[in-house]
Amino acid sequence: MYNLLKGKKGIIFGALDSKSIAWKVAERAHEEGAKFVLTNAPVAMRLGTITELAEKTGSEIIPADATSMLDLENLVDKAVEILGGKIDFVLHSIGMSVNVRRGNLYTHQDYNFTKTGWDVSALSFHRVMSVLYQRKAMNEWGSIVALTYMAAQRVFPDYNDMADNKAYLESIARSFGYFFGRDHKVRVNTISQSPTPTTAGSGVKGFDGFISYADKMSPLGNATALECADYTISMFSDLTKKVTLQNLFHDGGFSNMGVSNAIMDQVMEKEQPVEAVEKSKKKTSK
Repeated sequence: MYNLLKGKKGIIFGALDSKSIAWKVAERAHEEGAKFVLTNAPVAMRLGTITELAEKTGSEIIPADATSMLDLENLVDKAVEILGGKIDFVLHSIGMSVNVRRGNLYTHQDYNFTKTGWDVSALSFHRVMSVLYQRKAMNEWGSIVALTYMAAQRVFPDYNDMADNKAYLESIARSFGYFFGRDHKVRVNTISQSPTPTTAGSGVKGFDGFISYADKMSPLGNATALECADYTISMFSDLTKKVTLQNLFHDGGFSNMGVSNAIMDQVMEKEQPVEAVEKSKKKTSK
């Protein structure tokens, strides 16, 4: 512990259970000396164990639907009151696709579900920042971070409409980040994390394959939820005061890889006749 967030106050969205990246961020923020409020949608709170996290970190919970401006205004006002001053950091860790949950392919979406997922996963980020901006609720040099995934830039077929949501989320970070930086000296960034076995992420078709492939492709291997939390804490700290409008890849190097030896070896082994594979193994053993 380095007391990186000593005296800082924040809002953490999206902690559901101990697998959540937001949960790990809350634990690390507490260890680094921060005070914060926890928030999630009422329906999500009934499914998770957020009260356990609140007790562990000495935090209060303020339920809020991130698609409701009234809920977000109440959240920000109460957070400032409870914490005794303006906010220094905010984590947006919210994402949901009804199409994924219902098994709808990207090419056969239910567009009402698409709108709901976009509203929850992406537009909510704009709403959150709009309330913070209009209420001047952030301290100068504060930091706002949203979690994303590189499917916003590259094709991952089974990530479905969440890829579009993440692309929109990253655009909001850049666009709103300009105004927040210019007017209030607040920085806004997104962190593009490795595929991580959270409760939400595990709902994506073929997710285990995502994790295995990314791990073999990445020279440093996949980043864990705790490692993402550590990186997020650094973005909340004063050590990164001039970093803004960035999409920051935290993925063990995956985002800059074309192919790895591990993947090539796996592909070549599958393409060789069985006799050739056995012969190769015998030579290796000798």
